[in-house]
Amino acid sequence: MKKFDKDRLLLGIAGPVLALAVAFLLTTVVLVLSDLDPFEPYTLMVEQIEFTDVQVLVLNQTGTYYLAALAVAIGFRMNLFNIGVDGQYRLAVMLAAVVGASVELPGPLHILLIVLVAMGVGALWAGIAGVLKTTRGVSEVVSTIMLNAIATSLIAWMILPANLGEQVKGSNEFTTGEIPESGWFPGVDFDGSTIYGFTFVAFAMGVVYWFVLNRTRFGFDLRASGASQSAAQASGVDAKKMVLTAMLISGAVAGLAGLPLLLGSTHTYSLSFPTGVGFTGITIALLGRNSPVGIFFAALLIAFLDKTAEGIGIAGYPKEIALIMQGLIVISVVVSYELVRQYGLRRQQQKVGEELAAQARKNKEEARTA
Repeated sequence: MKKFDKDRLLLGIAGPVLALAVAFLLTTVVLVLSDLDPFEPYTLMVEQIEFTDVQVLVLNQTGTYYLAALAVAIGFRMNLFNIGVDGQYRLAVMLAAVVGASVELPGPLHILLIVLVAMGVGALWAGIAGVLKTTRGVSEVVSTIMLNAIATSLIAWMILPANLGEQVKGSNEFTTGEIPESGWFPGVDFDGSTIYGFTFVAFAMGVVYWFVLNRTRFGFDLRASGASQSAAQASGVDAKKMVLTAMLISGAVAGLAGLPLLLGSTHTYSLSFPTGVGFTGITIALLGRNSPVGIFFAALLIAFLDKTAEGIGIAGYPKEIALIMQGLIVISVVVSYELVRQYGLRRQQQKVGEELAAQARKNKEEARTA
């Protein structure tokens, strides 16, 4: 491997490692200032991972976070900031649950229909922001934030019994009705717990993401447009078309984020369905540097923090420690990546200077011996 490649690999690893180190250090400082043991919470969190049910919970949560982060990463690779993944995911899973509960089909077809509806709704909702950006120049940051709020209100209205929902007997809870068993995605039983079958589909999407971006003409055009739309347009790429396409694909992947839980456990949608998944996906995509492998480990870390927070709460420590750590990771990621970027630029300039100096010495030596 070339030395330049080694340097690039080290710089790529340095950002996440520095961010995590700083986040853990600052969390420890918070614990000390709160007159709490600065090390026991970490020990308690690590001890919980020995239990099989916690391992399964972490793995299932990783699948959901992985899909949300991939959706965000697709936008990042196009230099787009899709903050609307959370709204796209919730609206998609809600309507997919409605359709899934209203039909009965042979198993594979039933599941396929639910998947297609989820992807279609997510793509449609993200496509609104794409159209606004390409036709009116509206920032996707503004439009996706607004669409998140609209999605929340729209879901609350659609789930009413007078519209698409139904009320659980003896409860004030509204749901979309239960999906027939033919629409359940089979999981893997593991020592009394079940790994959602769609979790493996989520991880397979990482392979698809890598292949499309790095081994296809479309992926090259996408990355080129993200690096410089004007340069891509000069080489024959329709930049506006790529913006819209990227938003549609990002929304379609976001629509899949709720399916591991829907098809593997709840089999219905209610207002208690997890929220904030899309925003967590932003953290994971940043920490994983938009790499499918990096995103996987970042999703695994955040899922670990989420699912072990209950254990430290039982031990008398605030569960919010995990949230504090996640917030500090976000801040640390931004700062550490900028520091690593600046160091990389200085290192590159230093190497170029050394190469030029070496070439000058070589030319001088050749001139002397001529």
